[in-house]
Amino acid sequence: MAAVNSVTDSGAGCPAIILVEPQLGENIGMAARAMANFGLSELRLVAPRDGWPNPAAVAAAAGATALLDKAKVYPSTAAAVADLHCVLATSARSRGQMKRVLAPDAAMADLALRSRAGQGTGILFGRERTGLENDDISLCDALVTFPVDPAFASLNLAQAVLLVGYEWTRASRGLALPFEANPATPPASRASLIGLFEHLEAELEAAAFYPPDKKPVMARNMRDMFHRMGPTEQDVRTWRGAIRALAELRRTRKA
Repeated sequence: MAAVNSVTDSGAGCPAIILVEPQLGENIGMAARAMANFGLSELRLVAPRDGWPNPAAVAAAAGATALLDKAKVYPSTAAAVADLHCVLATSARSRGQMKRVLAPDAAMADLALRSRAGQGTGILFGRERTGLENDDISLCDALVTFPVDPAFASLNLAQAVLLVGYEWTRASRGLALPFEANPATPPASRASLIGLFEHLEAELEAAAFYPPDKKPVMARNMRDMFHRMGPTEQDVRTWRGAIRALAELRRTRKA
């Protein structure tokens, strides 16, 4: 299956399950089986180590091969989440970022409401050995953690997907929508936010805003500020216009 490089529309419904750089085909297959148990139908793979398609994934899926056949492959985490409006990252710890940390039941209740409002949603799962990197998490709105024993907090991919799927089913069945989505001010897509981040960070670097060696941490913290605001597409356009105006004024004064 060819890699997907362009942004595609994610319709309302179940959250996309996004596996970031999965190493073993067997783990992908077992994750697909866990998805099928709870009606999760959209699987996205970010740069799977052994390529795609993978016969080992088919063997481990135990009948959930339809999900594997429809799986989309992306070259990066940013590309995999670009069309989504809300993305959650699974992690065993807070990772030192200024993110909201949600239990699975609260996280899935939030995604269910967003999905019913027509927003595209997704959940990131990390690499088998190392989990998600900080740059992956910086693209997400909040963290989802599981109430596991701190002495043995590691879950494999299929276990984590299964727990999320169970809570998704509980949250989505019979859930009433307490608000109406406003089509005139839709939430910003992940692609719009990433564009804003890159624009702002480039101009701040040009203005020598970042102290030496601190740009990665400061940039991630600033991204978290925007995530907490929940900006709309109009908000993003306004911010980018303001950044352009300030940058142009700086360049004019230097001339």
